[in-house]
Amino acid sequence: MKRSEVNAAIRHAEAFLERQHFTLPPFARFAPQDWAELDEEAMEIADAGLGWDVGDFGLGDFKKFGALLVTIRNGTLEALRSGAGKVYCEKIIVMTPDQTILHHFHKSKTEDIINRAGGRLELILHRANADGGFSSDEVTFASDGVRRSVPAGGVVRLEVGESITLEPYVYHQFRAVEQTVLVGEVSTVNDDANDNFFFDGVPRFVPIEDDEAPYRLLVTEYAAHYRFATVQRKGY
Repeated sequence: MKRSEVNAAIRHAEAFLERQHFTLPPFARFAPQDWAELDEEAMEIADAGLGWDVGDFGLGDFKKFGALLVTIRNGTLEALRSGAGKVYCEKIIVMTPDQTILHHFHKSKTEDIINRAGGRLELILHRANADGGFSSDEVTFASDGVRRSVPAGGVVRLEVGESITLEPYVYHQFRAVEQTVLVGEVSTVNDDANDNFFFDGVPRFVPIEDDEAPYRLLVTEYAAHYRFATVQRKGY
């Protein structure tokens, strides 16, 4: 994916979020040079993978298959195991019209996907079988406190304000329908490097071709700019 595409996607997202009166945390507004000025007190930002995450799953068509996310807060796996400290994560996802996030599931993360603003969000659900493929079993889930079910491959449509709870081993693919959508995600601790399993085997993170200077750093790039960063996100 080219840096110019990443920069354009972030600028579009920032403008959309401003129209929705959704303000991101300060670290999401850092310029690349700001990271060089940070000391040890900001290590949590890098170690927890807080910030911008943009990718096209290596397919080269971000407008059709892609994701722009901002991780706002995230705990650690150690906290999750002990039940103390930050055992949760919050993200937002900005999806442009008809942009799709491909089928994937998580083995440990339970998440609420929330349509915060914009247009309609459409999800396709399957259960994962023992081999990591699609099960033929129906999928039962909660949507805003109401238990529902759909057949394998069933479609769930979320209007603004509606949400769905996705438990581990539930494949989900989702796309914005006709309008840009502000998607919220609230979950247990997020481990993007190790807990994303895509049906098509696409990479979670993709290399960036620098055809221009970065506007914002991605979570995968902190270690190159921030001397206290101790964790580099993997995936390609």
